[in-house]
Amino acid sequence: MNDPVELVPLFVVFNNTHYKKILELLNKNWMTRTELGDVVGTDYVRDGLLLLRKGNLIEEKWRMPEPGKKPEKEYRANYCKVRANFQCNFSDLGDLLAIAFTNGDDLKMKGDSVEAELLRGNCSINDIARKFGVSPVIIKGIAKRIPHLDVKGQGLVVLDE
Repeated sequence: MNDPVELVPLFVVFNNTHYKKILELLNKNWMTRTELGDVVGTDYVRDGLLLLRKGNLIEEKWRMPEPGKKPEKEYRANYCKVRANFQCNFSDLGDLLAIAFTNGDDLKMKGDSVEAELLRGNCSINDIARKFGVSPVIIKGIAKRIPHLDVKGQGLVVLDE
């Protein structure tokens, strides 16, 4: 890890028993969405995989099907250890920890506002941060917290499944 913002999806995964179970399963075997859904419940697989992918914690490949069936993507965890190499001020770290561990309407409202800006065509992290009067680190942290958003360079993007 070279950016403290990368901590957010990692903390979200470890703060949710279902997402953590997905990571534990993928540390042991290659598994498809269907196989993961059978163990942890289908409601958690999509967002769990998006968060793990966003944190660069999983890899994926196509599983060769039996004749006459469709191929499926399967997933496996990339890492079992973490190495962090970054520096940030306590204010930014505090904001990132709050974003990672806070649940509720306030976070949802902030996430909805950031997403609305993206839908309007404003994908610049700095422009969105200026509009809401917060630091760019907060906008990046929110994007890392929301499963279907991510940070690419100086902008935000909507992730494909």
